[in-house]
Amino acid sequence: MGNRVRQFSTLAIPSQDRLLYGVSPQPLECGLGLTIGAGTVFPEVNFTLPPITICDGTWDEVKAHYEEMAAQILRRAVALAVPGIVLEFELLPAMTERPEWGAEIAAILKRHLLACHEKHHLPCALRVTPTDIRDQIKPPLMRTGEPWQRLRRSLELCAEAGADILSIESVGGKEVHDQALMYGDFPGIVFALGVLAPRDMSWLWGQIVSICQAHPGVVPGADSACGFANTAMQLAHQKMLPEVLAAVVRAMSAVRSLAAFEQGALGPSKDCAYEGPVMKAITGRPISMEGKSASCAHFSPVGNIAAAMCDLWSNESVQNVRLLSGNAPEAFTELLAYDCRLMNAAAARGGALNLRDWMTASDEWLSPQAAVLSPAATIRIASAIVGEETPYRQTVAAGRAALALLKEGLAAQKLRLSRKELQWLDRMEASLDELPGDEASLIAALEEQYGALYDKPSYGL
Repeated sequence: MGNRVRQFSTLAIPSQDRLLYGVSPQPLECGLGLTIGAGTVFPEVNFTLPPITICDGTWDEVKAHYEEMAAQILRRAVALAVPGIVLEFELLPAMTERPEWGAEIAAILKRHLLACHEKHHLPCALRVTPTDIRDQIKPPLMRTGEPWQRLRRSLELCAEAGADILSIESVGGKEVHDQALMYGDFPGIVFALGVLAPRDMSWLWGQIVSICQAHPGVVPGADSACGFANTAMQLAHQKMLPEVLAAVVRAMSAVRSLAAFEQGALGPSKDCAYEGPVMKAITGRPISMEGKSASCAHFSPVGNIAAAMCDLWSNESVQNVRLLSGNAPEAFTELLAYDCRLMNAAAARGGALNLRDWMTASDEWLSPQAAVLSPAATIRIASAIVGEETPYRQTVAAGRAALALLKEGLAAQKLRLSRKELQWLDRMEASLDELPGDEASLIAALEEQYGALYDKPSYGL
């Protein structure tokens, strides 16, 4: 396993009353005059192409879309007098596979930000998120091979092209997690989240932090358990697996995301990392979140509560398509700007805690997935994680904390669950009780079932 440069044994934010939107114990200065987590929530606008084939023949059209989106987003931001903004460029797979393409788009976006900052003095930053393409072959090779070389080159070129923040949505352990989730195999889920994923995260983020250190001014952002917990969330939305399982996966996924910060990531965490509040409580670093204003990308049961502790507020991603008002990226810039205005106005008048609690109460007990995202739940889960020393034991502890929270909600008659969901609560609790006490025993126990799915050297095994 990669060396843990820093292990967190206490909470940077030990009280739920201090876990607020817009405020982080360790604010982050980045980009062009932007400070995140110092008292103001900023919009983070994420945008992508309409349906189009990305190839040599369409590349000029692709670039034109990004020129248009950047100009329109910043035009709207200036018109609405936003106090600052982050643009996030999530590379599409073809743009990571050909690293020069991703870097070319990053340079276009940075040029627009520089011009806007010079003309309008708008504090701003560019987050660039290459696609984790290391799972192209089966079993995936995480630390060697051509896909990793292309990904590394993409990270390096994007840093050179003007990225202020480098992030990724890494997939280490997903080859096991997908199958375990599909079959509802809880030990397999714990194995993927608590053994494989943290090992890959530690190694990968050691690499990313080194790349950032070689490019002064580029901040190592953070990761997202999107491929794990958000997959569970969407499958639960489609009634393909229980909501309580998705909620417990969400809590446990925080451990693998914490590994980025152990290696030196500084935040802000990715918007699609709904485990972000736990990261904030443990590390004190700012986070990005998404909710109701990300309905352009996906539905969720956490539209308001997700904003309760954010430092950046994002729309997840929206295609450059025409709406009645204008193009969608510009329209969603306006949505985010007004959301942030409300949060910032409440904070300026001493009402941040009230607004946070209203956003929490509006969602908290309508879904198990919302129940594990409240400030109180965040502190419980974060405390359970820092109370253990190994990623495996931390993952188990996070699962136990989430189950306890859900059971307490049931006992207080705040949370209502179907009979099937109740059965899954008992099933997961029994499974946690039966897990071995150390990861070596779990690896051995699951070798026959999952051993062929993953490449052991890719995880230092």
